Amino acid sequence: MADVAEVLALLVRREATVAVAESLTGGLIGAAFTSVSGSSKAFRGGVISYATDLKRDLLGVPGGLLEREGAVHPEVAAAMAEGVARVCGAAYGLAVTGVAGPEPQDGKPVGLVYAAVHGPGGEFLVRELTLDGSRERIRVRTVHEAVDLLAGVLKANKGEHSG
Repeated sequence: MADVAEVLALLVRREATVAVAESLTGGLIGAAFTSVSGSSKAFRGGVISYATDLKRDLLGVPGGLLEREGAVHPEVAAAMAEGVARVCGAAYGLAVTGVAGPEPQDGKPVGLVYAAVHGPGGEFLVRELTLDGSRERIRVRTVHEAVDLLAGVLKANKGEHSG
């Protein structure tokens, strides 16, 4: 599992930045990034779009997609990642949306989470997660999985240089 300091160091080496769009984690990913000294060199900020209408209005997730699929869907996560990168002026957008519980949401089971990365070349990577445990465990695991997803993208694109 990747560590937040390692991800920030990878971003700094590329002179790249990241912004986060969070739903079920409610700011935990942003808190993880900002807990590292010097994080301002690569972390731009984020949007906590817990409510579905904020995903649409702040991040530009298509309303039709949200009406058709609900907020917990891979295309929603991808649109959130793209939207937060645009809104915050970051090279990378990292987004999570899912169901932490205790009840299912829009017919989606507790523990279903989508994490997405949008990169500077317009590329997307979305990961579906099926997590178990308490609400808090699902939220914390989501943070780790999202950071790990971004680390994987950064490590795979070693030659990339974008701000």
